[in-house]
Amino acid sequence: MRRTFSTLLAASTLAAPAIADEVNIYSYRQPELIKPLTDAFTTETGVKVNVAYLAKGMIERLKAEGDRSPADMVLTVDISRLAGIVDNGFTEALTSDVMNTNVPAEYRDPEGHWFGVTTRARIVYASKERVVEGEVTTYEDLADPNWEGRICTRSGTHAYNVALTSAVIHHNGLEGAREWLTGVKNNLARKPQGNDRAQVKAIWAGECDIAIGNTYYMGKMLADPEQKEWADSVDVLFPKFENGGTHVNISGVALIKSAPNRDNAIKMMEFLTSPKAQEIYAAANFEYPIAPNTAPVPLVKGWGEFTADDVNLMTLAGNRSDALKLTEEVDFDG
Repeated sequence: MRRTFSTLLAASTLAAPAIADEVNIYSYRQPELIKPLTDAFTTETGVKVNVAYLAKGMIERLKAEGDRSPADMVLTVDISRLAGIVDNGFTEALTSDVMNTNVPAEYRDPEGHWFGVTTRARIVYASKERVVEGEVTTYEDLADPNWEGRICTRSGTHAYNVALTSAVIHHNGLEGAREWLTGVKNNLARKPQGNDRAQVKAIWAGECDIAIGNTYYMGKMLADPEQKEWADSVDVLFPKFENGGTHVNISGVALIKSAPNRDNAIKMMEFLTSPKAQEIYAAANFEYPIAPNTAPVPLVKGWGEFTADDVNLMTLAGNRSDALKLTEEVDFDG
């Protein structure tokens, strides 16, 4: 006997086996952000989608539930979170011609444990008033003493910045990454704090001149009347590595190996990687679809062109522990 999705979430009693026409998703993305996708899938297939939004602790939740978990699949952001779920043995590897066709090799696990859905770039927000065009073109530039007292960022141990540091390790080695982290810390205008939007607000307020953030926050700020003024005060810059491209990360999906609705979960995963679904998802979240012959919405496209770094994201996931260790050793958040 298994617990149903709703009863397990309520931590109540045992119930009947899983219903055949549903799929249960654990997600780090809020349900309203993926509702356009789940509605489209239900309309197309008749399969009901249940989403449990977890602000944190997905791995701990899956560990506690074990094989009795109602979760069929996960939909999450950041390669480190996907890799963590895989590393803990929760996922089943898939061979899917549909997903292999829709998802470029650098955005899926070589062994088939996870597949990307959309990407976002980790970029630089720059003051329109205080930063001259061409002043920052590479991630390595952020460690230049020219930026002393001029950079804002969120915590160095946040997953988004850990992934970026992992990419720095890939391109510049451990000692190069240590020097880079030290240089960026020396250039901070204030102690790391807040989220990516808070950094743009700080630029608007004159506390710093540039900030590190994800592209999609620009769309979210422009859509918020209280934050539009912050967004209008900055330019979006796409730095690259001196020997690579612009760092990108993903939102992605993975199948839980104990999935009670396995077939429906695979249908959902294949749907999410389809051009139709990726365009819906990318438009709702101001991200970049990755399926062939798809394009971002005009607003996102208008931020500029860039060449994404072509490193497989699992390589970056493998650098995560070193990135965290270096971030703590240089006391980046101190």
